Amino acid sequence: MVLKIINFYLILINFTGYIFMGVDKNKAIKNKKRIKENTLFNIALAFGSIGVWIGMRKFHHKTKHQKFSIGVPLIAILQIIILIFFYINY
Repeated sequence: MVLKIINFYLILINFTGYIFMGVDKNKAIKNKKRIKENTLFNIALAFGSIGVWIGMRKFHHKTKHQKFSIGVPLIAILQIIILIFFYINY
């Protein structure tokens, strides 16, 4: 049961990260009020880094910001390692 909840959370947070990157890119194009960078980065830190990273690549968004272009992939790699150890030891 715990694994189902964790898996559901991971899917949800990564989907959220992906969607938020697309929404923010759309707002940037339309010159509307944007989603704060801290919000996007916090989603990545909350184990949504894969979704944010895929959204960055898909929407060509935040790719010139080193905080994102370097930070998000590093967070994703670290989180993947953490999850591998978690699932192996569960």
